[in-house]
Amino acid sequence: MSVFDVIFFALSALTLLSAFVVAGSRNIVYSGFALIFAFLGVAGLYVQLSADFLAAMQVLVYVGGITVVILFAVMLTRDIASTAGTNPILNRPASLLAAAGVLVMSLVLILDSDWPLRPEVAHEQRELPRAPEREREPARAGLGAGGPVVLGRDDPLEGAQARAAGTAQARADEAAD
Repeated sequence: MSVFDVIFFALSALTLLSAFVVAGSRNIVYSGFALIFAFLGVAGLYVQLSADFLAAMQVLVYVGGITVVILFAVMLTRDIASTAGTNPILNRPASLLAAAGVLVMSLVLILDSDWPLRPEVAHEQRELPRAPEREREPARAGLGAGGPVVLGRDDPLEGAQARAAGTAQARADEAAD
């Protein structure tokens, strides 16, 4: 088992355990804080998938925005410590039965599926294809309305360097006259 796998299982466990605390806690403040850890676990899984932008947005939008707003709303509400502010779990046996059914169906689908295994591409870095090199014509210098102009260059910096050299040459020619 590689370090990548250990990190994946740790992030998965963090996400799942936090989600269970969110759904099963009787205290709404604990549910809010557990929601932060669930979102952070999802962001970590995005990082492992090389989806860094999604991970950053997950942290900024969900952890930094929505969860904090929920917690502030809960904490600024009056009498949050009373029983009226708790998160009652109604019909616990039926909800546990439904959760167990979803778990069993998911496990059956996961174990019966034929997953393609390609270990040769699991964690390799691939090089992006490069554009084919094309023939470039040599630069032609000309005198435009604003000074020397270099025609036939694709690279703007290269053209700017050539224009600067042409301007310096034109000034040197003027000084010589």
